[in-house]
Amino acid sequence: MRQALKIPLPECVRACESDPVNSDWEDRVTAAWATFDEYPEERAADFRAVIDALVAELPDDSPLGPFERACAWDSTGHSDRAVPLYREALALGLTGYKGRRAKIQLSSSLRNVGQAEEGVKLLTPELDAPSDELDDAVRATLALCLSSLGRDREGLSLVLGALAPHLPRYQRSMANYARALVEPEG
Repeated sequence: MRQALKIPLPECVRACESDPVNSDWEDRVTAAWATFDEYPEERAADFRAVIDALVAELPDDSPLGPFERACAWDSTGHSDRAVPLYREALALGLTGYKGRRAKIQLSSSLRNVGQAEEGVKLLTPELDAPSDELDDAVRATLALCLSSLGRDREGLSLVLGALAPHLPRYQRSMANYARALVEPEG
């Protein structure tokens, strides 16, 4: 039997959770995810069983349960199974850091199942949400949804805008090019 690793979560993650769970549970979930790459595709169900066992410890109305299960289904190639679970987690009140992750991941899964427009509607308000380390993931996922809808210029604009601050040079030029892609020609 594998011994659980103790991998601490960043304080901002614990502070932003909408469901009070103890740090031991969070540590065990983090440890389970740290082993994800040890499960080959043919053992994906085994990984999901590990997550299901952890979720079984939560109250039935905890938004963390459907969120973690959605992540496990999504990460093992089943966007179709993840979508209703992400929706359930958000409906149960998942907010904060994991709530934002759920919106990003739900949008990606919606795109994968042919519902990119819904992904765009879900993520567009996140462009104006308080800034955090997930900002670039919001823009990248939104860009993919837009591209799936044939709105490549808008998607490229988002990606260039997200990339520009990370460049060692040309930040201003790339930010201007990003804006020019979506501004009306005049």
